[in-house]
Amino acid sequence: MLQSMTGYGKAFGTFFNKKVTVEMRSLNSKGTDVHLKIPGNYKSYELPIRKMIGSALERGKVECLITEESIEGKAKVSINKDLAVAYYKEMKDLAGEVGEEPKDFLTTIMRMPEVLQAQESEVSDEEWNEVQALIKEALKNITQFREEEGESLIADFSSSINEIERLLQEVPKFEEVRIEIIRERMRKGLEKLQEGVDENRFEQELIYYIEKLDVSEEKVRLQHHLDYFRTTMNESGAMGKKLGFISQEIGREINTLGSKAYHADLQKIVVDMKDYLEKIKEQVLNTL
Repeated sequence: MLQSMTGYGKAFGTFFNKKVTVEMRSLNSKGTDVHLKIPGNYKSYELPIRKMIGSALERGKVECLITEESIEGKAKVSINKDLAVAYYKEMKDLAGEVGEEPKDFLTTIMRMPEVLQAQESEVSDEEWNEVQALIKEALKNITQFREEEGESLIADFSSSINEIERLLQEVPKFEEVRIEIIRERMRKGLEKLQEGVDENRFEQELIYYIEKLDVSEEKVRLQHHLDYFRTTMNESGAMGKKLGFISQEIGREINTLGSKAYHADLQKIVVDMKDYLEKIKEQVLNTL
């Protein structure tokens, strides 16, 4: 099923007197780009976590946040006394230089970076297994989210493709009118030269000119690309890049059709086709 690269998944569990939460968000990206924010005691598992995410999510910029909190509401912390004393001395010296009275700097010092440090406990194999289970659950949830978004993409793609196809079916009714317009323009141009016209030669030149502006092949190729887009978006696996290539081919045929239009209504059809194609291209960028 077609998937979006935009997704969100969350999982949480309680074990070993603490609550662990795993949150994942993903946005569109050319490849898999994983950003981790995890507690210090899980740092040694960073590579396995990245591997789990990379295996489950083929493309997208993924942000993974793992947090833990004590159920008892009491976190084990220690004070970096050497750093606190250094801060105190510097603040006291600074107060003396600017002529301020020494104050109780303790409250300020305790808020300074790295003065308070959480005591990180060792992660047992049992805890790591629990964390892995949460990561897998969050990956399952984000994949489900991306699949649901993919269904919306398919509906949007189908709507735009159908509109381009509808406009394509209106092209033939302007082709005969366009030929008459070209014929009239050529005849008026010759009349301005005030010379006699060889009707046989005129018809030959007209046929040659019309053949140059014939859009039969463009119509066939454009219909083929529209059908191919429909088939591809309903295939399994990651199809975003392939759909991007097909949309480029659709654009080429529409542009060629426009360059051969020579009719105001036909030009309007081409403009409307391009409008729907732009919508497709924007959504393709967010397609897995």
